[in-house]
Amino acid sequence: MDCLFCKIVAGEIPSKKLYEDDQVLAFYDVDPQAPVHFLVIPKEHIACASEITPENSQIIAHIFEVIANLVSTLKLADGYRIVNNCGVQGGQSVPHLHFHVLGGRDMSWPPG
Repeated sequence: MDCLFCKIVAGEIPSKKLYEDDQVLAFYDVDPQAPVHFLVIPKEHIACASEITPENSQIIAHIFEVIANLVSTLKLADGYRIVNNCGVQGGQSVPHLHFHVLGGRDMSWPPG
């Protein structure tokens, strides 16, 4: 498979890991848009939110549990933003489900 994030999961491409278990990987974004900016991805390839099914949806709950633990560890109590882009027009540049977690600065609204 020619998926950038699958290659990161497989260890073929290095990343600055923040958290890993048997289901998910969290790592810092290579082009951070905030003082704290990391991604959380399922290890299983799911292209985007449109591919969430009853068979794979439990991974989403686990991802949000991981995010809750990480933002606590990183002391983002003043707030943070979770972003999921889906599809090209939605701004998704890597076709593998992922959640950006941004914090450490005030966030504006509406975003881009």
